[in-house]
Amino acid sequence: MSSSTPYYRAGSPLTIRFNRVVGWLARHGFSLAGTAELSVPGRRSGRMQRIPVNPHTYEGQQYLVSARGHSQWVRNMRAAGGGELRVGRKLRTFTAVEIPDEEKLAVLRTYLEKWGWEVNQYFQGVTAKSSDEEIIAAAPDHPVFRITVRN
Repeated sequence: MSSSTPYYRAGSPLTIRFNRVVGWLARHGFSLAGTAELSVPGRRSGRMQRIPVNPHTYEGQQYLVSARGHSQWVRNMRAAGGGELRVGRKLRTFTAVEIPDEEKLAVLRTYLEKWGWEVNQYFQGVTAKSSDEEIIAAAPDHPVFRITVRN
């Protein structure tokens, strides 16, 4: 992929419908394998945009990984610097800092170990068992945010 064109893989119509169901479930207190609903203000509209995500914990820190690449929620997160995670009535407000590519290796590997069954298709052949070099090469295509819960 050219460095001038950020990687992004849109969801199929089936995936979009499935994500709506997963988001609805999280909003109503049913987390599938640890999913949560992310709400982040739109960078133009200011309205909260919602999408299901897989929060990931590594060495005591929480992260959000964009398996699909430089998506709208990633762009909104960069502009807003934080958002909300919801599972049912439990709402966690957080700040977010995007981590540089050279710090992503261990986070991406452990994310793929936990969530690979769901997201491997977006990593273009890279899996948890890939070499360090292969994961590092994929890192620019997958933004990662370290989040700090405020409440």
